[in-house]
Amino acid sequence: MKKYIKYVGLVLVGVLAFSCNKKDDFNYKTGYVGISKITTYPIITVAGDPYIYVAKGGTYTDPGATAKAGTADVKVVATGLPDVNTAGVYTETYTATNTDGFAATGTRTIAVYSTDATAAANDYSGSYARSTNGSLAVWTKVAPGVYSVFNPGGAPGTNLTVIVFNPTGSKIFIPAQIAGGNATSSSTESTVTGPGGTLASYMMVIINPGYGGSLRSFAKQ
Repeated sequence: MKKYIKYVGLVLVGVLAFSCNKKDDFNYKTGYVGISKITTYPIITVAGDPYIYVAKGGTYTDPGATAKAGTADVKVVATGLPDVNTAGVYTETYTATNTDGFAATGTRTIAVYSTDATAAANDYSGSYARSTNGSLAVWTKVAPGVYSVFNPGGAPGTNLTVIVFNPTGSKIFIPAQIAGGNATSSSTESTVTGPGGTLASYMMVIINPGYGGSLRSFAKQ
């Protein structure tokens, strides 16, 4: 029994010695680690402002985007350019693809607006509390008859910003747009304006996969 144990011990020592003396081969083919190919993902940088506002019939000059994969420049392709003759909210998408087919994207929102004289001077900027929970929708005027609205549905904990149009008089609505990963639009049921083109309260139904179809009421704070 003792001889058997010694014999096994010698075999194990021999195997360990063989393993320790074997040198790893790190002479991999260029661009590979073993059989795994190395790829550098592109990083895209969108130039200029993420939101641009253009009056209908005006000119849109694309600030563009650049991309790199490591130190190498990568071609950027732009899609979704706005139709400046049609009012609406457009999403321009920039795509850069490296030599291995891996892509990176960036986006820009362009609002093409058509605002008449009855609405151009209105200023609905401010905070509006939803009647059911007091959650605030925050409006910021960004162009004549155009507003950037944070939390348009008055939903606590929501990180959503949309573009709202006020094209004429006191009419307001959210034109169809990509916001928060979803196509978002709304229909305005009614509005109430205060003196001097201000907004005292409003009601709207928001059409969005993340919202119900109920009428939402808001009052200026």
